[in-house]
Amino acid sequence: WLDWEELVAGQPETPPPDPELDENDLVSINYTSGTTARPKGVMLTHRNFYANAYHFIAHLGISHDDVEMWTLPMFHCNGWGGVYALTAMGAKHVIVRAPEPDLLYGLMRDEGVTFACMAPAVLARILDFEDAGEYEIATSPRFVCAGAPPPITFVERLEKERGWTFMQIYGLTETAPILTVAEPKPHVNTEGDALYRLKGRAGHPSVGVQLRVVGEGGRDVPWDDTAIGEVAARGNMVFRGYWNQPEETAKVVRDGYFYTGDLATVNADGYINIVDRAKDVIISGGENISSIEVEDVLYRHPKVLEAAVVGIPSERWGETPLAVIVLQQGEDATADEIVEFCRDNMAHFKVPRRIEFAAELPRTATGKLKKFELREPYWAETGGRRVN
Repeated sequence: WLDWEELVAGQPETPPPDPELDENDLVSINYTSGTTARPKGVMLTHRNFYANAYHFIAHLGISHDDVEMWTLPMFHCNGWGGVYALTAMGAKHVIVRAPEPDLLYGLMRDEGVTFACMAPAVLARILDFEDAGEYEIATSPRFVCAGAPPPITFVERLEKERGWTFMQIYGLTETAPILTVAEPKPHVNTEGDALYRLKGRAGHPSVGVQLRVVGEGGRDVPWDDTAIGEVAARGNMVFRGYWNQPEETAKVVRDGYFYTGDLATVNADGYINIVDRAKDVIISGGENISSIEVEDVLYRHPKVLEAAVVGIPSERWGETPLAVIVLQQGEDATADEIVEFCRDNMAHFKVPRRIEFAAELPRTATGKLKKFELREPYWAETGGRRVN
């Protein structure tokens, strides 16, 4: 460690020169995680980062007393907000080289961790860690999930089994990232399982975010939690554009709104629910199937550790769902067993027609599923298409 007094002893006492920066000047170029295609350089400004830091403080309750455990790499968009927000508030950073469960539990115990952001894959490892009972955790950490919609069972297990707080945010690299927060508002029903279902949604718009869910004909979808549209946003958090790719920028920024490529519904209270990436919706026999919905059912199976659902070619239906499953350690299951469980818990047309088992799922450096890699072998013979 460096002693602060020694570090500043040789520095001039006069103020540093004014860099004459504007709030719209570029701070950094951060790359998208490449879950659907080649990563793009996202140009983010001082204004973008200021808005994100404020969202962390206002919605996630960051204060001087917080101790954040860094399960995410700092190049992930959820990391940038933590850098600025926690430092601004004088909170403590605890850096993790790799999010191994034993290391995480040890740090929570020894450092008094109160806050952490993570992908659902990391949360799953924390929940399934067999030696968790050996660690006495004195704090009640707030765990913020982002990067992919978490199974509702994760929310319930964290709060019931551990007594910790689950929080979900939604956003993208292009929005610095926070767009929505799944905060329970006073007027919203939170009785029984309703609380866990609410926390499993993407949530309501954060401060300063103008959010639309745009359906057919460019009209906002009704708040009936059924109609599906694309999430679009504008505000101080929206990026300046893609580095050296103006044509790609023009594809996603239209009429002042950034179109996310995420599909969602809106309930009567204005909370959105991400149902899929536009490229991940499976169209089978003319019916739309949300891969996230099918995955949520699969995660309820006691033998399933991880699951990913993608569409693969079908001569009869155009596409049918394929489920790739990683089983819990020491467990064994058959495809028929998984299919039967799905048939008991969802509409039959949504049930995966094919089940495959794998040792692990392909993920980006930030823990997001690389579904395009799962689809690739099946669509290669159709001329390179990844979706129908």
